[in-house]
Amino acid sequence: MNTRPAQCEDIPCLLDMMAEFYAESGYTLNRAIATRAFAGLLADARLGHVWLIETQGKAVGYLMLTLKFGMEYGGLMACLDDLYVVPASRNQGLSTAALRRALDFCRNSGIRALTVEVDPNNGPAQTVYRRVGFNETTSRQLLALALTKPSHIV
Repeated sequence: MNTRPAQCEDIPCLLDMMAEFYAESGYTLNRAIATRAFAGLLADARLGHVWLIETQGKAVGYLMLTLKFGMEYGGLMACLDDLYVVPASRNQGLSTAALRRALDFCRNSGIRALTVEVDPNNGPAQTVYRRVGFNETTSRQLLALALTKPSHIV
């Protein structure tokens, strides 16, 4: 397994995998919005990072971290925005290995905390996240206010 930073020429591959990922939750990906989002993210490392997960030279998944400044932790925080592995390559430890590499990146980059949102009914994802040390916080609730359309259509 290899992870490598995604490049602009990887956007079509990323879009295909993201569309598969969203379809698993019953969403349709708006490719135009996602294309602009990937292009912006890949052009400015201050916003975050995207890695392709590869086996035998073929992309089989991706991991995306977005960044923000958090006063609670006194510095940069990262959000694990997406982690996806194609179904045929699951249950081989790829997600866990990619997460560990992302954690190393965060530690080496001075990122002070890492968060992830996970569906309470997604047991397999929760297992992977807990395996590398994520814990559930019960003292807070995630709230969101959409100021524009999301990249998925319900």
